Amino acid sequence: MTKGLRALTLAAALAAGTASVAYAADPMVGGAPMSPSKNVVENASQAKNLTTLVAAVKAAGLVSTLEGPGPFTVFAPTNAAFDKLPKGTVEKLTQPDMKAELTKILTYHVVPGKIDKAELEKDIKANGGSYNMKTVEGETLTAKMDGDKIALIDAKGGGALVEQADVYQSNGVAYTIDSVLMPK
Repeated sequence: MTKGLRALTLAAALAAGTASVAYAADPMVGGAPMSPSKNVVENASQAKNLTTLVAAVKAAGLVSTLEGPGPFTVFAPTNAAFDKLPKGTVEKLTQPDMKAELTKILTYHVVPGKIDKAELEKDIKANGGSYNMKTVEGETLTAKMDGDKIALIDAKGGGALVEQADVYQSNGVAYTIDSVLMPK
């Protein structure tokens, strides 16, 4: 069924009151559709703006973990986010002798469970304007609102803004972010 035909069918169903959930195309990340039937790694591997993250995940040996059942909430730094790091940082971190440090940084971007944008915004509001999440790495990541955007504050006081939220995966949900977050 073509997208146009699906949209027309949905419109007719909505008008007749027989559709309860609107059709939504798979969200695009880095020019590629992200399928909710694929896992975090499968989807990220298709996105042109997540190639640095995918290479880092491979270098850290985290592919099988992020292909696992989860569920995970992944705050995925884009290539532009990695480009903000000091020159040579990514190359250094992807060396075999830096695997433990790279793993620590990457797992700091993952929170157990599936936390979508609506839930995260609700938690921020319910907790007086900031919400602390325990990462897979073990340290806390703080979410706050910055106008109408979600800001993430890392353990070193640095921050990132969510660029895209609610990219559903078979094993969780992903957000793209504009900076790399750093644990202590």
